[in-house]
Order: sequence, then C-alpha cells, then structure tokens
Amino acid sequence: MQFRIIEPPRKFKVGDSDAPIQLSHVMDIALGPDEQVTFTARNGGEFDVCRKSWGYYATPSINDRLIRFGYRTCLVKSDERHYIHLVEKDKIDEYLEYLIIQNMKVIQWLDEDTSQLNDNEKVKQ
Repeated sequence: MQFRIIEPPRKFKVGDSDAPIQLSHVMDIALGPDEQVTFTARNGGEFDVCRKSWGYYATPSINDRLIRFGYRTCLVKSDERHYIHLVEKDKIDEYLEYLIIQNMKVIQWLDEDTSQLNDNEKVKQ
C-alpha cells in the first residue's frame, strides 16, 4: 500500500448547483492486489475496500456485514449518474432529506429482496 496525504487539502464543490457541498480531498491510497483498507466510524461501523488483480471489492457484503455494522445500501440516480450510498440506519430521515435537497432518486435498496418495491416509506422499516 502507498498513500499520499494532500496538504493542504484540495477543496471542491459537488452536488446540486442550488445546494452545493464542499468536499476536502485529504489523501490518496494505492492498494496492491489482495490489500484492503478499512474505514471506521465513531459509532463502530466499518467499511472495507479490497483491491484484487481484476479490480475492487468496493464494499463489504451488502446483505450481511454492512447490515451488522448498521448500514443500509442504496443505489441512487442524480441526473444521468448512478451512485451507491451507505446509509446509517439511525439516520434514514436525514438521508431522505438529503436526497430531496440534492435532487437524487432511489433506484433500489440493495440490501432488500429485489422483488420488493422500494419506496421511501419502506426504508424506515
């Protein structure tokens, strides 16, 4: 693994032009095949990224480890771009407000049975 701390952080705006968010790019990490980094949250949640020779495991198991760490996994659309979000279960209401402000739409909650409908009310269950 190689990493580079970006000092000072590169700051840039993302999101809906009516409600931009400023991000700070603070580090670059280069993983070799079969290397993993784990990001941790104050609430005990974890998020792994694992490099393989063919690409990446971009998340831990969506319907097991992420759920155990208190995350829901959601595929969303913004304009013509698609994103995967990991949402803390106890912050679903805040997340749904964020989607409205940023003009994003839920395509699918990936940790649910795909035969179910995925409207915002089911998310809170």
